[in-house]
Amino acid sequence: MECNSDKPLFSIIIPTYNHAHCINRCLDSVVNQTYPYWEAIVVNNFSEDNTIEVVKLYNDQRIRLINFNNNGIIAASRNTGIREAKGDWIAFLDSDDWWALDKLQVCFERINDQVDIIYHDLKIVRETTVFFRQKKIKSWQLKKPVLMDLLVNGNPIANSSVVLRKKLLDQIGGIDENLKMIACEDFHTWLRIAQITDAFSYIPKCIGYYGLSSLGISRKDMSLPVKFVLVNYMHLLNRDEINKIRSRLDYTEGRFAFLSKNYGVARKNLCFSLRYGDYAIKVKSMLMLLVIAQRNCCK
Repeated sequence: MECNSDKPLFSIIIPTYNHAHCINRCLDSVVNQTYPYWEAIVVNNFSEDNTIEVVKLYNDQRIRLINFNNNGIIAASRNTGIREAKGDWIAFLDSDDWWALDKLQVCFERINDQVDIIYHDLKIVRETTVFFRQKKIKSWQLKKPVLMDLLVNGNPIANSSVVLRKKLLDQIGGIDENLKMIACEDFHTWLRIAQITDAFSYIPKCIGYYGLSSLGISRKDMSLPVKFVLVNYMHLLNRDEINKIRSRLDYTEGRFAFLSKNYGVARKNLCFSLRYGDYAIKVKSMLMLLVIAQRNCCK
């Protein structure tokens, strides 16, 4: 389908590796969008399953397949897609995630001269039912200056929800491919963009789905890449702001240590997050500290 010149063209970047079992769900949600002026660039990291065959089954000229060896760095795949993109707007979509059918239409209607990046909530879909677990990735409207809100309060922007102007990514030289930023490169990208523009627009609606499998649950201490990202911004913050950030990072590190049964490290981190964290962090820290104390008593 030819693009209407009066409407922006979305370029959807879909990195994938060995996701033949779910990429059809992702691509179906794109092909069936109510807004038709898009292209999808599937960047395949030389999958060893039948991903290529699944993608080629779609007889749609708007879908392009690129085979690219990213050496384990998903940011490199996204940058490859960005370079190939023809649209003025980039949309990110991971191959195990998918969209509501009006996702692009809703985002299109939000576009104006005062908007540079759009994001929204995602519903979390697990392979098995887990009680008392987060049911959606809930975001918020970032306050100006956006850079400070991101630094102090953390990253509320889910990658598969984002639509942004391609010129912004060109201006910052794409997504950083540093190995130390793996799993946190998206947060780093939003921080860099926030130094250029405050025009972040939040849609308080779930118009996408985040697929969470038991095999996809990370056992990585996510405080490490976040610390690496934030180190160059700490001079912008006062003591209270630094303590708030540290409480969040110490909670993340403490929770990882707790789940790894490294209770000595967990106790140290959780005590700090209990003192300086917000209400939710205080409650969760206290619960884990009580479990640690109980287990120590039982020895």
